[in-house]
Formats: sequence, structure tokens, C-alpha cells
Amino acid sequence: MRVLIQRVTQGRCRIDGEVFSSIAQGLVVLVGVGCDEEREDIEWLAKKLVQLRIFDDEAGVMNRSVQDIGGEVMIVSQFTLHAMTKKGNRPSWIKAAPEAVSRPLYEEFVAEVERLLGRKVATGSFGADMQIELTNDGPVTIWIDSKNRE
Repeated sequence: MRVLIQRVTQGRCRIDGEVFSSIAQGLVVLVGVGCDEEREDIEWLAKKLVQLRIFDDEAGVMNRSVQDIGGEVMIVSQFTLHAMTKKGNRPSWIKAAPEAVSRPLYEEFVAEVERLLGRKVATGSFGADMQIELTNDGPVTIWIDSKNRE
């Protein structure tokens, strides 16, 4: 499972021109589910996301988590995070899980983040054509892959 985390001052998900969900200060998280994901990947990534210290403390040092600041979270599915670009110029999506596999795992990830935060998170609509608007704060953008835990 791969996530692209962006620290934001605001984020919005639009579908068909209408606002589907929005957040204020917090994290916009794009999630790509691969073919070989397990429950352990979901638990590890959700915990890492909630506890990741990328918000400034009183001294201006990134030392606080989204949970610490009471920030909001928006989680959006994005299979393109599993693009393979080694050959040619057209990405391959062969490592992205099909919807029958990825939708339930995406929903489990959302539920686990909500459980750890103790509140609901905003989401996109799985499989929809979405437009994500955000103001990246910093900018701070972090890539995490549960199969390559660096």
C-alpha cells in the first residue's frame, strides 16, 4: 500500500463540479492499493499517518502530529500511485489491485485511521472522476510505501 501525504491548510474534493468533501488544516492523503496488501499494511500505515510528526510546535520545529493539533484528514483512493514506468512512456497499472480487492482495503484503511483518530475523516468517492484542490503547507509532501519501510 502506498500513500502520498500532503500537509495542507485546506483541501477539497469535487465531483461533477460540486464539493463532495473538504477539510481545513491537516492532511490530504492519496492511497494506492497494490495486489499484495495485507491487514498488517493497513495497520502499519494508518498508525504511521496518525502519528507522523510533520506539524510545527511552538519553536517552529516539525514535532507534532495531525492528532496532536486536532487536524483534519482527507483520504482519496488513487490507483495511479502504483504506476510502473520502467518501459516506454505509457505507465502500466499491473501492480495496482483491481477494484474488487482495492475498494474493501481502502475502506478498511479509512476505518482504521478513523479509529486511531477517534473521529471521522473526509474521503473522495472510490472510482469517481475527482478534482482534488489543496493548499500544500510548507510545502510538505511525504511518500510512504508499506512494502518498503524506509
